[in-house]
Amino acid sequence: MEKCEKNLSSTPYDDVFRTLLADCRSLIIPVINEAFGEHYSEDEAVEPEPNEHFLNRQDGEQEERVTDSCFRILKKTYHVECQSTLDNTMIVRMFEYDTQIALTHHQLEDQVLTVRFPESAVMYLRHSSKTADEMRIRILTRGGEVSYGIPVMKVQNYSLDEIFEKRLLFLLPFYLFRYEKQFREMDSSEQKLEPLKNDYERIRQHLIGLEEAGQLTSYSKVLIVDMIYKVMENLAVRHPIVQKGVRAVKGGKVLDHEAKRIKQSGVEEGSLDTLATSLRNLMSNLSVSSDEAMKLLGVAESMKPKLKTML
Repeated sequence: MEKCEKNLSSTPYDDVFRTLLADCRSLIIPVINEAFGEHYSEDEAVEPEPNEHFLNRQDGEQEERVTDSCFRILKKTYHVECQSTLDNTMIVRMFEYDTQIALTHHQLEDQVLTVRFPESAVMYLRHSSKTADEMRIRILTRGGEVSYGIPVMKVQNYSLDEIFEKRLLFLLPFYLFRYEKQFREMDSSEQKLEPLKNDYERIRQHLIGLEEAGQLTSYSKVLIVDMIYKVMENLAVRHPIVQKGVRAVKGGKVLDHEAKRIKQSGVEEGSLDTLATSLRNLMSNLSVSSDEAMKLLGVAESMKPKLKTML
């Protein structure tokens, strides 16, 4: 029997990337526009593609690889990888992934195999002065040479102004990487923490403004903040003063994707008592009003008066 080995290189940052894409797909569209020079509306449908692929090894066994994201917008397939470390083998893995994705939608007719490679990009959370702006794959065949480029997005190069201007909200959970090299210095003096605290207060105010303007749902706002915390918990695990500064984004306890958990358990169970309990938890943990909590959970207008008497 063939043996399958999973790719175990996933990091908490990959998980944040995949969670954002799974739960707030429209946030990836400005990233695609930025990386590939597209002009998609944020209303375009983002259709997920299979992210599990099996690579045949020389010993006849198979190895399962899970890509960070593969999806379609209109008629184009896109493949984006989130990379937190500098890795010289990244270009090799991108080619492996792209080949498997292309084979997923192959056409075979009259002994002619036709494959279309995806539009691929890499999002680097860390980079160095030697990190190129583009990777390039060159394929030499008997029929001629084919080459294509893979754009590289360097997250730390984006200022808050640029993120806000280009609506790259998908990058906000990874903004803390910009300060990583200053963590030790910040832990020695709260005064040196002020620039970071100011930036995260700007993030908080900007997200609130987008929500109030109807340009961002309450659920998306909560999810972005939740993912900011998940990155902070891992990146600044040994830096309590830095963690304290990031907590300026939102008061209260760090949540385990609270909005999604409550939305699934409370609303789907349907009991008024259960829903009222979920609303109270949401109001307490996220410091939101009853109206905001009901909006976040999608409570029907007919149920609101009764629920308000129970809160």
